[in-house]
Amino acid sequence: MKILGAPLSPFVRKVVVYCAEREIAFELEPVTPFGPDGEREDFVAASPMRRIPAIDDDGYLLADSSAIIHYLEAKHGAALLPEEPKARGQAVFFDEIADTLIVGAFGAMFFNRVVAPKFLGQPGDLAAADLAERETAPLLMERLESIMPDGDYLVGDSLTVADIALASPFVNGKYAGYEVDPATHPKIAKWLAGIWARPSFAAQIALGENAIAAAG
Repeated sequence: MKILGAPLSPFVRKVVVYCAEREIAFELEPVTPFGPDGEREDFVAASPMRRIPAIDDDGYLLADSSAIIHYLEAKHGAALLPEEPKARGQAVFFDEIADTLIVGAFGAMFFNRVVAPKFLGQPGDLAAADLAERETAPLLMERLESIMPDGDYLVGDSLTVADIALASPFVNGKYAGYEVDPATHPKIAKWLAGIWARPSFAAQIALGENAIAAAG
């Protein structure tokens, strides 16, 4: 299976970590949806909306991280998406807030502090990044801390899609200089440290750090 997308994207990371955890063989082909890459014939065929990631699984083309994971769960057998109805609902809930809320908050920091200056060669909107860190992120962290379980995982007693989806955008926050304060958000900090310590995540975090360092 081929995964098309930029390694630093939280959505691409989500699918890559999922595949690593499931031991699903894949090849990551770097593609950014901006510029010439966004009009590549193979990418457009797999992702008509020019969103990443997209996959080509022996000719089956699909885009969107959540859609891809649901497809892979159906194809390879459910393992990281709970079967029990209430647990599945919670897993999908955390996946959704990760994709729609957390990605946005950390994305503003990451794009303006890292992507724009290091990869696009243009100044980022540092005021927007600072606003996200000063106002948007604290409110989200407060609300997230209030619903975090006490255990090591978000749903049940083992890793699920919820953990992968929610932990992924925090990596981009880390790259942009954001750190979860264990004094004010102890449950988030403890959970995140445990998920990031998994080999699947640790490898992707290091890969991103190396790419950012190489970009200057």
